[in-house]
Amino acid sequence: MKIVHFSDTHLGFNDLDIVNESGINQREADFYKAFDDIVQMITEIKPDYIVHTGDLFHRSSPSNRAISYALNKFSYLDNLGIPIIMIAGNHSTPRTITSKPILSIFDNFKNIYCAYSCKYEAFEFEDIIFHALPHLNDENLIYEEIERIEKSINSSKKNVLMMHCSVGATYLMSEFGEFVYPKEKEYIFNKMDYVALGHWHGFSNVSNHNNVFYSGSSERTSLNDKRNNKGFILATLDEELKVEFFKIDIRAFYSFEINANNFEEDLHKIDKSNLYKAIVEIIIKELTALKSIDISNLQIKEYFNESLQVVVKREFIKEESFKVDDIQAISLKEYFTEFLEEYCQKDEYERLKSKSDELFAKYEENYNDII
Repeated sequence: MKIVHFSDTHLGFNDLDIVNESGINQREADFYKAFDDIVQMITEIKPDYIVHTGDLFHRSSPSNRAISYALNKFSYLDNLGIPIIMIAGNHSTPRTITSKPILSIFDNFKNIYCAYSCKYEAFEFEDIIFHALPHLNDENLIYEEIERIEKSINSSKKNVLMMHCSVGATYLMSEFGEFVYPKEKEYIFNKMDYVALGHWHGFSNVSNHNNVFYSGSSERTSLNDKRNNKGFILATLDEELKVEFFKIDIRAFYSFEINANNFEEDLHKIDKSNLYKAIVEIIIKELTALKSIDISNLQIKEYFNESLQVVVKREFIKEESFKVDDIQAISLKEYFTEFLEEYCQKDEYERLKSKSDELFAKYEENYNDII
């Protein structure tokens, strides 16, 4: 028995002020492409079942484009005749009972089964039961729901548990509304043939449980997620569980560190051959206020002019002799000018003051760290 497990596709996510040739936000289009690739591979694999463990959409009220895209893709999957079981994640679950859950758009699909009402539901087939526990707005209900799951286990069939949560603090995403599965209830995992998890954005086998897996997200929603290995799981449930991870191609992300003391040298050491249309992060270390003035974001952007996005982060060293008695009494520009005057030679002061005046003027017009 083959089960495709994927999750956290976050359809409708967008970022950057960049649109593609179709007028769609480029990052939003990247998420659609990732989904397209998974659908294509599902078509080739022909699994017995498909499970999606939450956060199909990035928001509980997604855009018309995201909804239209999802309906189109799931209509195609529905016509394959493969049962599809989905649960709602924290991003796709409305906070109030007055809002209709977005996954209800699939209610009339023949082969799609969704759990989205903040309660446990069991979807039973001839040879398997899917124990579907969607995101719970009230995590205090988890013990009651786990009790219902345990009572529904049928040892004569395969049992698959689907959840969208953190199993242990290691898999917390630091998001509003997420909850941690209680450790004292992890014994139920041993009664399952497979535990399909969503919420954590990296492919991972949860420690101490050889049948508990996060498939990870299909794309990155944050630059803090530096993983380039995105994809889905193919779980084979025979006498023994076999788990394979299938990687898809996503927009590449690269992070480089540059020492401010060797800025030009370190910058030009970076190999740009693989950076076309990639997202690039540059972290400048060992910065002082004076060195920072001489390093412009524009210079870095021009060096990586074929990349889609360049993010510059600056890490300053602590200067112990640098004290602020009453920083609220003067503007930042005035304060910095006084700093230059105190710590620079006259010629250097004139040069840097002219440059800082120009930068502060631009700052006041439009400040943006991401270029």
